[in-house]
Parts: sequence; structure tokens; C-alpha cells
Amino acid sequence: MIKIYGIKNCDTMKKARSFLTEHQLEYQFIDYRVDGLDAELLAHFCQQLDWKLLLNTRGTTYRALPEQAKEALDQSKAIQLMLAQPALIKRPVLDIDGKLHLGFSQDHYQQLFKSQ
Repeated sequence: MIKIYGIKNCDTMKKARSFLTEHQLEYQFIDYRVDGLDAELLAHFCQQLDWKLLLNTRGTTYRALPEQAKEALDQSKAIQLMLAQPALIKRPVLDIDGKLHLGFSQDHYQQLFKSQ
């Protein structure tokens, strides 16, 4: 089963979900804001994906953080920030049978699903 994690109103999420739908791939969408998010899930993401890549430092949510919140960032602190503000998580996180993929690009998804 394919799972895709993110936030419903994110443009990148819309593109990723459209790709999956257009290619008739069944998936489960998990919206952090609606379905919730816990430290265990984020720790799992960080095991496979570098937390530095998972933390979206380019978005407005990150830029709006106070400077002290950005200081001395480590995995534990980043997880706490992402739990408090899920918009800080780079989107989407795609889970294909336990293997995680971060972000969306048409080419990458075509490579992932070319045999399906």
C-alpha cells in the first residue's frame, strides 16, 4: 500500500496526489493537520531520511520562527518543532512498502512507478 503524508492545501501535495490518481495508483493520504502526527512517526521518518532534509527551512513557517528556535538544531529539537508546526515538514513524504521518498518531481515519481 502506498501512503502519502502531508498537508491537504499544499500545492506540491496536490501535484503528487494528482500524479498518483492519474496513474491509477491506490494510496492512503495522511494529512498531518487532520489525522495527527506523533514523535514516533517523525522518528521513523528521520531513521530513513536525514532530519535536515525533512525539516523545510525554505518555507515561510521556518522563516517566521524566532531565532532562538533555530539555534543549535539537532534531530530531537527538529522533531519537536515539526510536531508543534507540521508545515515545517517537507512535503510529501511517500511511503511505498516501508521505503520513504521525500518531495515530489514528475520524473522521480515516473521512475518509482514505471513497473506498476
